Amino acid sequence: MPVRNALDALTLRPTHFLRSAWPWRSYLYLTGGALLGFTTILAVLSLLVAGIALSIVVIGVAGYVATVLAGVAVGRLERWRMRLVDVEPLPDPHRPAPGAGLRAWVALRLREPATWRELGYTMLSAMVLCWMDAIVVAGAVYFPMILIAGPFYIDDQSLALTVPVAVAGVPLLVIMAYPVTAWAGARAAMARAILAPRIEGADVKLVEVTRSRARLVDAFELERRRIERDLHDGAQQRLVALTMQLGMARLELPAGSPAGDQVATAHELAKQALTELRELIRGVHPKVLTDRGLEAAVGEVAGTAPIPVDVTVRLPGRLPATVEVTAYFVVVEALTNVAKHSGARRAAVTAGVDGGRLVLEVHDDGHGGADPAGGSGLVGLADRVAAVDGAVAISSPRGGPTRLRVEIPVPS
Repeated sequence: MPVRNALDALTLRPTHFLRSAWPWRSYLYLTGGALLGFTTILAVLSLLVAGIALSIVVIGVAGYVATVLAGVAVGRLERWRMRLVDVEPLPDPHRPAPGAGLRAWVALRLREPATWRELGYTMLSAMVLCWMDAIVVAGAVYFPMILIAGPFYIDDQSLALTVPVAVAGVPLLVIMAYPVTAWAGARAAMARAILAPRIEGADVKLVEVTRSRARLVDAFELERRRIERDLHDGAQQRLVALTMQLGMARLELPAGSPAGDQVATAHELAKQALTELRELIRGVHPKVLTDRGLEAAVGEVAGTAPIPVDVTVRLPGRLPATVEVTAYFVVVEALTNVAKHSGARRAAVTAGVDGGRLVLEVHDDGHGGADPAGGSGLVGLADRVAAVDGAVAISSPRGGPTRLRVEIPVPS
């Protein structure tokens, strides 16, 4: 398995780890971190002093701006140094300046969140991390070397005491490679967590996707309404007129005659087609929902259900169209599932607005065991609710009862 960073290197066998370059890379990384931190302290203090000294004139602002932008330089240098202890490169989080010139570059950098994260890392490095780097490196080298060099500077002790101490310093120097490498890996992980590019652009895209989905839902609903109007005002009216004409012709023809029987059959077929068309229109978009709102539409669905349905709908008024349509079809799909799969004798529908959300519940006294993966339509129901940023929860233990709860945000 390839070793990708210093922390992974610690999992190697001791002989492999000590023969590898990771201990030396870790020492070099921490030594550079200490030097970079101390240099940063001096540079930042110099910039702040310059800014304060020149604050009486406009150019003093440049000192403060340079202090902020110093983090950009430190961040770039740190991403380069991290290659010592982490072979996976850290991408540059900054966008290229849209225009040429120093002013455009500075303006862009001051607006970027990455610049302020780098400034925060610079302050953390200068105040804490560089000191810890120095302590770790000095401790890992100083104490073993003190023991190893004992025979050369201790004059009043016998070699029988100083030589064993010096010999003990050698394995201590080797052992110290482990804590040094561990701290180098941990320090690089902290730097990566702070300096790694964020997904601000993805957040913007997510917002745009959400808005696009809402626009598609609205457009789809407008199209459904248009189809409903065309069917209701066009095809349905013509079919009603045809049914009436066939009924009048049926009355004019003698009963039992071949022509009378054919007209009677055509009359019945026209009435069946009219009934099916009305059901189709109700499935596309119920007119009662448009005219009278969710409460009346739910009452109509409950009235045509094959089992008794108790309806309790308390709303402050008309809700946004997308909310009403989504809630309506949730009730339709839920009651269809109750009739087909639950074996229930009774069901209930409750709805109300609570905390800026429409809370809709459908429950029954059936045998339960509803499975979204079993083709019961629950997946499609959840997708419909998700399109308006809602949430669905279902409780359906074996033996029942089944309770479906849907929450849909109500825009203010």
